[in-house]
Amino acid sequence: MQHTTPALRFSGGDVAAWQEQLRPKLRELLGMPEPSAFPLRARTLWRSELELGTVEKVVFAAEPHADVVAYFCVPYDRPAPHPTVICLQGHSTGMHVSIARERDDESAPFEVEGDRDFALGALRHGFAALCIEQRSFGLRREQTQSAVSPHGCHDAAMQALMLGRTLVGERVFDVDRGIDYLAARGDVDLSRLGVMGNSGGGTATIYAAAVLDRVRFAMPSCAFCTYADSIMSIYHCADNYLPGLLRWAEAADVLGLFAPKPLVVVAGRDDAIFPLTGVRRAYDDLRTIYAASGAGQQCRLVIGDGGHRFYEKQAWQALLDVLR
Repeated sequence: MQHTTPALRFSGGDVAAWQEQLRPKLRELLGMPEPSAFPLRARTLWRSELELGTVEKVVFAAEPHADVVAYFCVPYDRPAPHPTVICLQGHSTGMHVSIARERDDESAPFEVEGDRDFALGALRHGFAALCIEQRSFGLRREQTQSAVSPHGCHDAAMQALMLGRTLVGERVFDVDRGIDYLAARGDVDLSRLGVMGNSGGGTATIYAAAVLDRVRFAMPSCAFCTYADSIMSIYHCADNYLPGLLRWAEAADVLGLFAPKPLVVVAGRDDAIFPLTGVRRAYDDLRTIYAASGAGQQCRLVIGDGGHRFYEKQAWQALLDVLR
């Protein structure tokens, strides 16, 4: 890494012109499926009540043979169209964590640690939430192979590479199709549509923000750091790696593709796999890009007093501030 200089790293000048060079290269490296006119075939499986709002369990098609299951939650007493955030869990038992209900008994609540009940946090702040089950997690985990990796994303990540894809690129594609689903509903304010997630959900948030035009704000948690300080020097799951990326860009460049849109980066002071020294280094470079785009105040760093988790109160306070 000391002898590698990313060819499209931001070095000053016109931010928009630089983004026009890097963004298509990043899409190529992500190996995302091509934009699709494949019918969504959206359907609702059930509706229920939460303390803070209503929830629907829905299914829609991403591409042939790949359906996305999700929860769509709406706060009580808020008129449509709703500001909405797409919620992405990381390495966990699945999207059910976002609504604090058991995966195998969705009528049963359970205590969620680390503020990972993202949908409830969104409802508390007046936002609707679409909680997507990411590929290889939860209900979309590997269930047919005779031998399965102990790391839930490994099999899907390796199989994606054989197809000329990446698992994180497929997850970003599902977010894009989730936006198609939200647009088709007619009760979502697409001008106030964001993405958030922690850990593996934060990683997907970063790449979705970088390449999906319709994302208007983003809040990645415990996923942003220089590559040297994190995924290139500490063990991480396979879905964190993008073949060839370092030849072109560093982490700040990837997230810098989101400038000048509102962005809150969340980190834990004691996060062992995304060390704070590397987070600060990457954030300094990111702020340089935001400042060059004329939006220095649209980018915030929130540091929670803890480890690899989300920090709802601080993060949402910062988000609402930059969204004003």
